[in-house]
Amino acid sequence: MATVSLGLGLLPCASSSSSIRLSYTSVRFPTSNNANSLNLSSSASISAPLLRQKLCTTPSPVPPTLRPLTIVSAKGYKMKTHKASAKRFRVTGRGKIVRRRAGKQHLLVKKNTKRKLRLSKMHPVSRSDYDNVIGALPYLKVNRNAK
Repeated sequence: MATVSLGLGLLPCASSSSSIRLSYTSVRFPTSNNANSLNLSSSASISAPLLRQKLCTTPSPVPPTLRPLTIVSAKGYKMKTHKASAKRFRVTGRGKIVRRRAGKQHLLVKKNTKRKLRLSKMHPVSRSDYDNVIGALPYLKVNRNAK
């Protein structure tokens, strides 16, 4: 016996032949060496006496096992921290956002000591950049009124 599975769960109508047995997920029909039972053409289409039947659009019988709808989480979207920004900015005790100065990574031989010391200190972020930093770091405890 060969088994042909119907993808949409469609069953043949009641006027089908008696040699066909039906189950919930597949249709079985006897195989034979007859060339008319199953034809494969070069266009990869399958034609068989079973598949030429008129199919009903009623879904296959499924036992009614309905479960109550359960809501697992009613929280909103969890905002993500931009990790590259989290490594570059800090918050002081008063709630100001501070950053490092640029120019202290390489070519330090030609920079004098006073300049290197000035570049080592933390520098407050400009007020015009606060919205950009807070957008990248949503859980940062910032005091917007700090001066």
